[in-house]
Amino acid sequence: MVEWYWWAGFILAIAGCLAIDLTFFHRTPHSVRFREALLWSAAWVTLGLAFALVVLVWRGSGFAAQYLAGYLIEWTLSVDNIFVFVLVLMAFAVPEELRQRVLMWGVLGAVAMRLGFILGGAALLNRFAWVEYVFGAILLVTAVRFLFTREKGRSFEDSPVLRVLRRVMPVTDSYEGSRYLVRRDGRRAATPLLAVLALITVSDVIFAVDSIPAVFAVTRDAFIAFSSNALAVLGLRPLFFVLSGALEHFYYLKYSLAAILAFVGMKLILHQTVDVPTAISLAVIAGLMAVGIAASWMKERRMRSTDRDPVAGSG
Repeated sequence: MVEWYWWAGFILAIAGCLAIDLTFFHRTPHSVRFREALLWSAAWVTLGLAFALVVLVWRGSGFAAQYLAGYLIEWTLSVDNIFVFVLVLMAFAVPEELRQRVLMWGVLGAVAMRLGFILGGAALLNRFAWVEYVFGAILLVTAVRFLFTREKGRSFEDSPVLRVLRRVMPVTDSYEGSRYLVRRDGRRAATPLLAVLALITVSDVIFAVDSIPAVFAVTRDAFIAFSSNALAVLGLRPLFFVLSGALEHFYYLKYSLAAILAFVGMKLILHQTVDVPTAISLAVIAGLMAVGIAASWMKERRMRSTDRDPVAGSG
């Protein structure tokens, strides 16, 4: 069992990184360009991978492999979450200069909620062995949903989260800079930015229903599960700006995600009879994601080739 001071130290380290981010680099709201987003995404990925070395020195290669597998699972599943972020920000026409700030606080709220989910999930798994079958079934159902659910336009204006917010307090029609709350006629009112923040946080919590059982397929250690989840999720914000313009070109992404979820779901269900080493799990997850990316790239090349050569495309 990991002592409390390791938990406290990890959470304080994350808080320090976020404080540096907000204080020195993103203090003033601005439109995030691709190069800046790429650098920050690389920084968060480097931090996430560097922590694997800490785990290696501290707890050995077994736990380090579990951390890397959990990190890779969460990172790959988070790519799909970015689709939802894009839809929310577009539906509410969030100004570009405000997007990085609201994504930061939304992801931070999601990390805090995941801590509770992971601690609760670990306690359930330790007390009730049958819970792993429930988690496995959730992942298999989600895999099927990825395969057979068509993408549809969603109206976030009528979402349950926004309806609840409007019952609690009035919501202004326009943005008020980077403010989440303002005063109107002597009453406190929410701006659309608060509604966006709530939707992003809730959407990530919904995705946690899939990713938390998935990470427990590769580790039963709550600290490893949380640290891998937290560092992967915190990299979502810069990753959004890197991938938001390119997501439509990942044609086979959902098939890779479905295969990953099905694999870890079966791993959970068959845990008592089939012991899959963490190194193999890590290789399978990375391989499935690589196949989806490679297939999407090849299709993109074929489509571009057809556009350049209409005669070939008509043959």
